Amino acid sequence: MTNHIALFEPLFPANTGNIARTCAGTDTVLDLIKPLGFSVDDAHLKRAGLDYWDKVDVRYHENLPAFLETVTDPQQLYLVSKFAERDYTEPDYQVNDHDHFFLFGKETTGLPEPFMRAHMEQCIRIPQDDEHIRALNLSNSAAIVIYEVLRQQSFLNLERVHRYPHDKLK
Repeated sequence: MTNHIALFEPLFPANTGNIARTCAGTDTVLDLIKPLGFSVDDAHLKRAGLDYWDKVDVRYHENLPAFLETVTDPQQLYLVSKFAERDYTEPDYQVNDHDHFFLFGKETTGLPEPFMRAHMEQCIRIPQDDEHIRALNLSNSAAIVIYEVLRQQSFLNLERVHRYPHDKLK
């Protein structure tokens, strides 16, 4: 069982780089659905991901249908949208035999509306004050969701205690 963060046509390299860093730190696959709004050689992308790119399992998909073909169990696909009715904390993300996929939309327009309407039961949202902001930052949203998933999975495969050299504790 693997967790996946999937980005639909991401536009901003800094967001994707920050998400890649989160994926490296959480052993999460990063699925990028084309077209991308930047080159994967972009300096901002590399800077945001720091030196963790070699530790991220990045998978590229030509389009949304190509990505959907890789989803092993459609019931484990979650569409993250501020228009969803169900909060991201409500589903049960416990460990099972299937991968979990969390699909985030483009920074400016989100996920395609017809696609979301066809999959409303799979939509989840992060509560926010819509009177003050249009949307949370994409990289923050991905981190919020994946850490809830990992919390429910008892932080499977993640080290629970950071070990410092003894001389730094003095």
